[in-house]
Amino acid sequence: METKTELNHKMIPKVDVEYCGACDYGGHCLTLAKMINEKTPGANIYCKRGRQGSFEVVINDKLVYSKLQTMALPDYEEVVNVVSDVSKGLEPKEIKGQQPINCVIQ
Repeated sequence: METKTELNHKMIPKVDVEYCGACDYGGHCLTLAKMINEKTPGANIYCKRGRQGSFEVVINDKLVYSKLQTMALPDYEEVVNVVSDVSKGLEPKEIKGQQPINCVIQ
C-alpha cells in the first residue's frame, strides 16, 4: 500500500519541454508554463533548450507531443488540460491538437 506522501507525489505532474533556442521558442515554453501554472499550480515545469526545430512535451516521462514529428506547435489549451488531468491521477495522454502552421508563400 502506498503512503499518502507517495500518492501526493504522483499527483504533482512533471512537465519537461525541450525547445529550439535557434527558433526562439523559449518564449513559447514560458507562455505554456504560465498557462499550466494557472490551472495546475503545483506542476513542475522545466523548459530546456534543445534540438533545432524542437518543441517536445514530456509529462511524467511520457512524450505526449513532438514538434519534430508534427512540424507544428501543440495546442496549449490541450496541454494544460492533460497536465490538469494528470494532477488528478490520470495517465498522460497524447496531444492531438496543434497550432496553425504559419506558412508564407511568396
